[in-house]
Amino acid sequence: MIPEIRVKKLDPRATLPKFGSEYAAGADLVALLDAPLTIESGETVLVHTGLAMEIPEGYGGFIYARSGLASKRGLAPANKVGVVDADYRGEVMVALYNQSKTAQVIEDGERIAQLVIAPFLKVTYIEADELSDTVRGAGGFGSTGRK
Repeated sequence: MIPEIRVKKLDPRATLPKFGSEYAAGADLVALLDAPLTIESGETVLVHTGLAMEIPEGYGGFIYARSGLASKRGLAPANKVGVVDADYRGEVMVALYNQSKTAQVIEDGERIAQLVIAPFLKVTYIEADELSDTVRGAGGFGSTGRK
């Protein structure tokens, strides 16, 4: 059975998330704008979707870049991956950052990001004096080599 996510249109012009292909992991989020929006180089803007949703407990909504928008125009979520918690009922917005050297224009109805609904583990963090040993140990960034 395919899970259902309840989505409320906060504006009748809003577009429900839609998968671009049969096996797509993420559903496209669409900009809801009254006029074209210019994002200057190095600028971050919040882009409306006009949608609120009811994500089930134990799941999160994860907002990722659309690969074409990021690689061809330099536009990607400012926080790299946005997180929509299961108890949030406000408008889902996308913080788009322009990492290109030129201004970029977003049009109403343009696909601006993709939403992946995924389960996560709820854990309890406990303080410990010692941690178990591993081969890697405390080796950090790059410690496992390049090849």
